[in-house]
Amino acid sequence: MELISLFFFFIIIVPSAIIHEYAHGWAADMLGDPTARLAGRLTLNPAAHIDPMGTFLLPLLFFFFSGGKFLFAYAKPVPYNPYNLRDTKWGPALIGAAGPAANFAVAVVFGMLVRLLIGVEGFESFVAILSIIVYANVLLAVFNLVPIPPLDGSKILFAIIPDSFASFKMALEQYGFFLLLFFVFFLFPVLYPVILWFFRLFSGIAFPFF
Repeated sequence: MELISLFFFFIIIVPSAIIHEYAHGWAADMLGDPTARLAGRLTLNPAAHIDPMGTFLLPLLFFFFSGGKFLFAYAKPVPYNPYNLRDTKWGPALIGAAGPAANFAVAVVFGMLVRLLIGVEGFESFVAILSIIVYANVLLAVFNLVPIPPLDGSKILFAIIPDSFASFKMALEQYGFFLLLFFVFFLFPVLYPVILWFFRLFSGIAFPFF
């Protein structure tokens, strides 16, 4: 990424991560758990969601360790109490899916704008910013669907696999952080074809304007 594109990516991915967390809280509230609402997290105000590590330090680390080629950020996770949910089996999975679904929805809306404006004279810079919005939200959605705790995909996985896999769930939760670090530093490139497929699907162009 060029430096200016990386700057735009940063200021786009942080609000996208906030939308992601808001969606988790909203889904939990709809499913019977008011924890996020009572904690003041059902808001798009950045002050309620900014996490010093995930919003500032982690993006800088990714930027320097990738030689300026990659940046990722996250917001403070929204709290919820699974015991308050009306459906304790599928409720956590639906809450987990809500975050990526919100990012996919944002990507679809801005992807439609890219399709409308691509090739229109005078809108080149605007289309470039729109393409970064689409890419950032697809990246957040796809990455969070990886079934490794504490990512959202693990909540979906745990709802699908039978109760007889309880020991597997415990092991995955216990070592999830280390597995996630390993995935980020060594296996993340396997997600790029998926990310680019969704990006092309939503925007109609092959690559974002980095």
